[in-house]
Amino acid sequence: MPKHTLKQIMPSPARLREIKALGFLGEWIYQSNLWHLNRYSASMAFFIGLFVAFVPLPGQMVIAALLAILVRCNLPLAVTLIWITNPLTIPAIFYLAYRVGALLMNEPVQFMHFQLSLEWATESLHVIWQPFLLGCLVCGLFFGSVGYFVISMLWRWHVANRWHARKARRLTAKKLLEENRPGQ
Repeated sequence: MPKHTLKQIMPSPARLREIKALGFLGEWIYQSNLWHLNRYSASMAFFIGLFVAFVPLPGQMVIAALLAILVRCNLPLAVTLIWITNPLTIPAIFYLAYRVGALLMNEPVQFMHFQLSLEWATESLHVIWQPFLLGCLVCGLFFGSVGYFVISMLWRWHVANRWHARKARRLTAKKLLEENRPGQ
């Protein structure tokens, strides 16, 4: 995947400094190797960001930042990717995770009317918490792994195409030089 495309979607260090929740990490998050883009850092950032997006806890940005620092991958990309789960997508994503967990545990799916409230969570989650958490883990690992391998393969493909294009340009330039030599 081209660096240019990834750099466009990554937040700047100044933007990350504005996020108060990341302030406790101090200056660690501004180390240059956490902002460098290469195949490893981008692929691992996709894994971490997509995995943490399925973690059903508040503070996903902090979790993603800690994991990115721990494995030395691209921090802004990992933190940005957790926003796949946002207030619009979280019901569908967590319902998918619950369905996957229920399928893996061979349990019937409990149909409940979802409400974003503490009362609903305390009354309903005790019934579905096991398949829900299993589904979150499995979906996080699956989508994180898919993201890792897709980005890694796209990166390799892009680099190989650039090498082939460079080789073709060199061959063309060499042929032009040979054709234009005087005295032949």
